[in-house]
Amino acid sequence: MVLDRNNTRERAALDSASAPFELLKSRIRQLYEGDTFGCIRFRYGLLLLDIVTVLFIIATSFLPRNRAIESLDVVFGVLILADFSARMIISRQPLRDLARLSTWTDIIVIVSFLAPLTGEAGGFLRAFRTLRLLRDYQMVARLRVDSPFFRRNEEVVFAVANLGVFIFVMTGIVYETQRSHNNQIAHYADALYFTVTALTTTGFGDITLPGTVGRLITVVIMIFGVTLFLNLAKALLAPSKVRFPCAVCGLQRHDVDAVHCKACGTVLNIPDEGAD
Repeated sequence: MVLDRNNTRERAALDSASAPFELLKSRIRQLYEGDTFGCIRFRYGLLLLDIVTVLFIIATSFLPRNRAIESLDVVFGVLILADFSARMIISRQPLRDLARLSTWTDIIVIVSFLAPLTGEAGGFLRAFRTLRLLRDYQMVARLRVDSPFFRRNEEVVFAVANLGVFIFVMTGIVYETQRSHNNQIAHYADALYFTVTALTTTGFGDITLPGTVGRLITVVIMIFGVTLFLNLAKALLAPSKVRFPCAVCGLQRHDVDAVHCKACGTVLNIPDEGAD
């Protein structure tokens, strides 16, 4: 009897000690997953933070490093670290989340902001964060509900994001690997210029990457860059589609004026938003 009482007291003590953390965890999960106006506004704030972050990365990549920029790096790094920590706290499968590429991408982003030795080139790895946020199913679902523009141009938005992130990251790699021995790559503008010309296979020849590593980087830019560029062209030129799941076969994408599902012939009832 005495032992049972002691066990009961110990469990009660543990429960009372963990109660504040569980309450905090519940509130954080509500912010990230809730449907209230405040929670939705909070997630849009995260999206705005990422947009501002990428604009900051682009602007400062062409400027010399100074104390003000390094201070802003720390501010952005702390904000992103807080977001990352919150996501890990509310994770229902933390070990599985740690094994994901997006998790390690976030870690690279945080280090690139908080470690001043990463320099300018490492900063371009931060552009990965915008791609990760666009893959957040809750944010994408919310944008589909709130933004008619996003619903009409979802494929274009993702294609632009993929191509932009690829250009930024490859520019950073070109600059980091070539600045020490390639006189043709003097600053980020040179690296960006080479990346775009290689991606489009224009190849003016005024800037080249010597050596085996340089040639391999050029091949990667041409192969993957052209693929992403063609995906963007396809998204822009292909007939627009609307996302509306067929009740019978589950086909998600249909023509804007579709009356029947092309896969199974079921009559569709696609909501009409009216003329612009």
